[in-house]
Amino acid sequence: MSRGEMTGRCVVWVGRPSVEEHFGLIRAGWRTLVADPGRVGGDLPECGETAVAVVDLRSAAPEALKLLRELQRSHPGMPWIGLTGPHTPSSDPAVRLALPCALELIDGASSFAALRQALLRVPYEGGLDPPDERPTVMTGDSPAIRALSQNIRKFAPVELPLLITGETGTGKEMAARALHQLSGRHGKPFAAINCGALPANLVQSELFGHERGAFTGATARRIGHFEAADGGTVFLDEIGDLPLDAQTNLLRVLQEGTIDRVGSCQSVHVDVRVLAATHVDLEKAVAQGRFREDLFYRLNVLRLRMPPLRERAGDIELLAQHFLDAFRETYGTRARAFSTAARKAMNGFPWPGNVRELMNRVQRAAVIADDALITPEDLELTPDAPGGDRDSLGSARTSAEREAIVDCLRASAFNISECARRLRVSRVTVYRLCKKHQLALDQLR
Repeated sequence: MSRGEMTGRCVVWVGRPSVEEHFGLIRAGWRTLVADPGRVGGDLPECGETAVAVVDLRSAAPEALKLLRELQRSHPGMPWIGLTGPHTPSSDPAVRLALPCALELIDGASSFAALRQALLRVPYEGGLDPPDERPTVMTGDSPAIRALSQNIRKFAPVELPLLITGETGTGKEMAARALHQLSGRHGKPFAAINCGALPANLVQSELFGHERGAFTGATARRIGHFEAADGGTVFLDEIGDLPLDAQTNLLRVLQEGTIDRVGSCQSVHVDVRVLAATHVDLEKAVAQGRFREDLFYRLNVLRLRMPPLRERAGDIELLAQHFLDAFRETYGTRARAFSTAARKAMNGFPWPGNVRELMNRVQRAAVIADDALITPEDLELTPDAPGGDRDSLGSARTSAEREAIVDCLRASAFNISECARRLRVSRVTVYRLCKKHQLALDQLR
């Protein structure tokens, strides 16, 4: 099946996507059309009734919104996702009025995966799929996942802060999105913010906005993520990386429901539900003085623990087949299922990268498999020597990780902030990786 034949997969990018963004969507299986406000003469892209618009508000936002209105006249009810950034002119009345109408608002600096996941949640043909039926971490039938789903349904309608904990790759953001979709705020914005990826000198501005002239380069008023998500949900991923001064302001949001834009002495009321996630031990961070104790107790009103994949007995094969079926829907690969040896290998592997690692291995195996059944070799797993295989794979991953961090450091001239931006992690994570792999920055320079 060609991309043009796929229903519900047409994306109209209103703006100027980067090469990575444009071809990233195409590689992900979306039929992608570009409507550039600077070059479109009169003809708008020919898209199906199930198209969704991605509106780039990072530059030329008024022009992009004007073009969006033209698209919506020819395609009534077309949903749209907004990409925001530091230069989004949120003080412009037209832009400010349009923001709440977006299905979701995504920080343009966030990972490309965030946009792909947002597109999967777009309502096609009359509504959203039930969260448990989407390719999320909630797919499965193990006691651990049933308990998780039950807690999500309990916590979703409750207007209290919630802390999501769990290892990397367990699907904390997907759980947060499920909480939002099952809540009374599901029709309002969902703002996902990676605290570790925010520039240290712009954290306050990104979260709470700023006034014109508040600092060098602040040429216009800008509303932050909290104000843009008014009425909806704010998800703070890697909350442990948030600087202490921003933690103080976040505490005020939770206590009083108000924010102060940088450079303003007037408080602004915001109505948001705050969800936070971390893979680090916040109690330990509190003891070390890296995280405010009062903020921890405010966030930890409700707690949702994401189970690692090794605790989800019976779910591995279900998830693997689910990911394979979804991949085949887009690319029509030869592989259709897993051999007995492959299933045994998957069930015997510890999955240190959890669900994310499983999905990546399945997708890679689907591409390289020569037959209808995926083998352990396609998955790069060896059932005959599980212990040794894990050791060798772990060693290979460690070596590859070390090489990747060294290459990125060199490419960024050993600028830690630039390296963190390229890797899409926090500066703290870069330093942690350097320590883990015993990389002496002074010697490398």
